[in-house]
Amino acid sequence: MQFDDKVPIYYQIKNYLYHRMVAGELGLGDKLPAVRQLAVDLTVNVNTVQRALREMIAEGYIAPQRGRGNFVTQDAAKIATLKQQLTTTYIQDLYGQLHALKLTDAEIIAEIKAYIQHRGDADD
Repeated sequence: MQFDDKVPIYYQIKNYLYHRMVAGELGLGDKLPAVRQLAVDLTVNVNTVQRALREMIAEGYIAPQRGRGNFVTQDAAKIATLKQQLTTTYIQDLYGQLHALKLTDAEIIAEIKAYIQHRGDADD
């Protein structure tokens, strides 16, 4: 994982885990790797991973089980809400960047449609 120096590492770890949850790579009720293993895999300090997980537990995305480890929530609605939040954030970022280029809303929509069409053709 490549880290952005401008964003706290624990926050980037949270987003990494959020993405894995939303994408289904970490399913409802799945056990997360041990804190030390995550630290090794991500090449970060154990305390940094613990901070990320502590916040995710407080937010309700991870459920700790004493002696067994940390598990993804089994609340499908919680993950659906997370997916919507991530989607909205990405759209806001994209819209802001394209709007800064002085594209109108209609031009932005047209460009996105053209990209999707082109992308779809490339996948065939």
